[in-house]
Amino acid sequence: MPRSGKEARRRLQQAALELYGERGFDQTTTAEIAARAGVNERTFFRHFPDKREVLFDGEADLRAALTQEVAAAPDGLQPLGILLCAFRKAGRILEANRPFSEPRLAIIAKTPALRERDLAKAAALTEALAEALRQRDVPDRLAGLAAQTGWATFHHAAQAWIDDPSQSLDAHLLQAFDDLHALSATVPAGVPPETAETGRRVR
Repeated sequence: MPRSGKEARRRLQQAALELYGERGFDQTTTAEIAARAGVNERTFFRHFPDKREVLFDGEADLRAALTQEVAAAPDGLQPLGILLCAFRKAGRILEANRPFSEPRLAIIAKTPALRERDLAKAAALTEALAEALRQRDVPDRLAGLAAQTGWATFHHAAQAWIDDPSQSLDAHLLQAFDDLHALSATVPAGVPPETAETGRRVR
């Protein structure tokens, strides 16, 4: 039996990952997760409200870390620069937890119920980032757009890191944000400058 609540939580998470990988999320019960972890089902529900939340543990810590880093980012940065600083520092949480992050992403990707929960969590996180940017006097419309764009870029970098562990998450983040800037800066041949800058021809 686990000797502490922290150990029980860790074992429940590991057991859930194993069972979801072996049987699939829908075919796994909380009782089976508890049994694999060596605890009873009551212990499972002391730590997690349902079997989906086992895979989203730590989301509150990540959100707190990101919003704190947005507040602490140097002055003079544009919104995406602020977010990149925050993502680079908070990304250490994911790097330290790669053995959990990698199978977790794979399970979410093939499970509709988990994808739905992941989208809801992402929406809450991007709103928290937008609010943190507003607290730095970023205009509301720009704060929301930057938060959504930044989070999508961070998620893209995290998946690239899972697919290619030969580079650090930080390297993938820098590449993803460089790519984002390149996409927004590219002007196709023959497009008037005012169209490239605003997305439509100024009349």
